[in-house]
Formats: sequence, structure tokens, C-alpha cells
Amino acid sequence: MQLIQRLISPVVFISQRLLNDPMLLSMSGLWVVLWWLEPQSLTEMTERVHWTTLAVLTGLMLLSRSLELSGYLTLWGHQLLARLKGERRLAVGLVLFSSLLSAVVTNDVALFIVVPLTLGLARMAMLPIARLIVFEALAVNAGSSLSPIGNPQNLYLWQLSGLRFGEFLWVMLPLGVGLMLLLLLLIPLAFPKASIHLEAASIGATMRQQKPLWAALIGYPLFLIAVDMGWVLPAMVGVLLTMLWVARRAVFSIDWMLLVVFVLMFINLSVIGELTVVQQAINTMRQWPGGDISVGVLLSQVISNVPATLLLAEESEWQPLAWGVCVGGFGLAIGSMANLIALRLARQPGIWTEFHRWSLPMLGLAWLFAALWKNALSL
Repeated sequence: MQLIQRLISPVVFISQRLLNDPMLLSMSGLWVVLWWLEPQSLTEMTERVHWTTLAVLTGLMLLSRSLELSGYLTLWGHQLLARLKGERRLAVGLVLFSSLLSAVVTNDVALFIVVPLTLGLARMAMLPIARLIVFEALAVNAGSSLSPIGNPQNLYLWQLSGLRFGEFLWVMLPLGVGLMLLLLLLIPLAFPKASIHLEAASIGATMRQQKPLWAALIGYPLFLIAVDMGWVLPAMVGVLLTMLWVARRAVFSIDWMLLVVFVLMFINLSVIGELTVVQQAINTMRQWPGGDISVGVLLSQVISNVPATLLLAEESEWQPLAWGVCVGGFGLAIGSMANLIALRLARQPGIWTEFHRWSLPMLGLAWLFAALWKNALSL
């Protein structure tokens, strides 16, 4: 009997995780369907996974969790609330901070800093945390579009274009500024001018620890420098060993299933991009109004904006493609990996519905802006 229970327990655990995790369930189901349509060996599937991206993601998850466990995010969040005092001011502050940070350290890294900070605010005041994180996800998509190093697709197209840093930034400036203005215009619709009432006991109740704090503050820049130099695996192993030493709880409390989701996503999206029906749809969409901008937007809604960039780059002009895939980061959550990271880090009830409530209108406004700007330049 005990043997049967031991055999059944893993099955029950996996089933419960799938049922409680819509993203993991949908990616697993899609993998089964695609494997049935296009059977692949284990070697072929592993070759489709961006292991370097997963290693970077693991390091960032560990560092952000260490910073969160230090307790200092609560202290900094308390100081932030004391200064801003109103929901709308707080939203504007977090959106501007997220967007500017993403232009410097990439959209994914920015989220690993601002989302834990925002979650800490929930311990100090009654706030619409889910909506704040949704707007932070939209902000990093908008802000990162401005910079050649703001997101993976810009970095790739910058290298492809052969332009200097400032030249690429100048080309993307109208889009980045336009997206930020559109997002700021949505804030009054989403956040009232209501005052924030701090809970007096919240700040003193949080234990603060020096070791996790310094591990994160020193680890972030060292990790990013090592990644930039191509030492991704040693950097990730170094972060892991450091956390096992100074903040073991961080290792055992991060969302490891997020990595499984991304493994499945890499495999699924790679296969979808190679399907004949998708290739035919791309050729058809090129004839639609908006050209490469529209193709980039629409394909991003199916296979995410980074795979869309890699798939379209060889036969597209880089400038309209860059605008299209950056705009395509809005809309459905799959449009940008940053969206999925924000939603998984948040783990707030109803956040997926809340995200699409604001992201889909943002997609429409951003797409319209990009198309009108392109038409104005062509006159």
C-alpha cells in the first residue's frame, strides 16, 4: 500500500500543479498537440530551448528573491509611499521608474527589481497591487523600446542594422516617447486620486537582514557584467552557490516552475514558427496595410516578439520591424516574455484578466500611433 502511495504521490503533485497553473497547463497541452502534429526527438526539442536565456533568468530570480527576503524593499517601499501619498502619484512614479530602468538594464531585469518592491507595498497599505504590476509590465515594454539594449529584439536588430548607439536610439525615440505618453494617459482611468493610508505596524514588523541585501546589491551588477562578457553559466552557478551560503531560503522559494514554462514555450513557439500555415499567413500579412509593422505586431501575438523578430528579420526592413515587434509586446500576455515574468512574479488573483483589460487597449492605441507616424513620414 505504501509503495502504491509513493508511486501515486508524484502524479498527484504534478496534476495539482497543472490545474493550479493555467500557463503551465496551456503550454503542456500545446506541447502535446504540436508533438502529435510534428513528432520530434528529445535532441531536437533540447536544441530549440534557449538555455542561455534560462540561465540568465535563473540568476535574476535568485537575486531578486534575495533582495525581497532581506526586508529592505519594505523599508524603501514605506519611504516611497510616505513621499507620494496618493494612488495616482504612486502609479505615475512606478511607471516612470520602470520604463527608465528598462531602457538601461533591459525590461526583464527591471521587472525583477520593481515587482518585488511593489509586492512589498501590499504589507503597508491597501493598494491595487495587481493593477500596479500590470502597468509596470506595460511600462517596461514601452520604455525598453527606446533603447538598443532595452530588450532582446532591439539588441538583435541594432546589431543587424549596423547603426551606432545614438543613431538607433534616435530612430526609436518617437515610438518610445509615444508609447510612454499613451500609457500615462491611461493612468487616470485606472487609478483614482485617493490618499494612501499607511499601516503603522507594517514597517516595524518586517525583519531586515544584511547578508541577503548585500548579496543582491553586489550580485546584480557582477552578474550582469559576467553575462555581458559571455560567462553566463559560471555567473549563474556563482549566484546559486552564493545564495546557498548567505540566503538559502531564496534558492528554495523561487518559482522554479517558471523555468519549466519557458522550456515548453521555447519548444512550442519554435515549432509554431516553422508550420507551413504560419509561413503562408506571414506572406499574406505582408500585403496588408502597415506592412512589416503589422506583421511584427500580429506575429508577436502568436509566438511572442523575440521569436517573431528572429523569424522576420531576414526578409524585413529593420526599422518598421523594430517598431512592430515592440508594439507587439502589448496585447496578449504571450506578446512579450516580460509580461509572463511580471504575471508569474506577481501571483495575484485575477491578474491575468486585469492584464488583458489594459494591455489590449494599449495594443490598439500603440498600433494606431505607429501606423499614423509611418504614414506621416511617407507623405
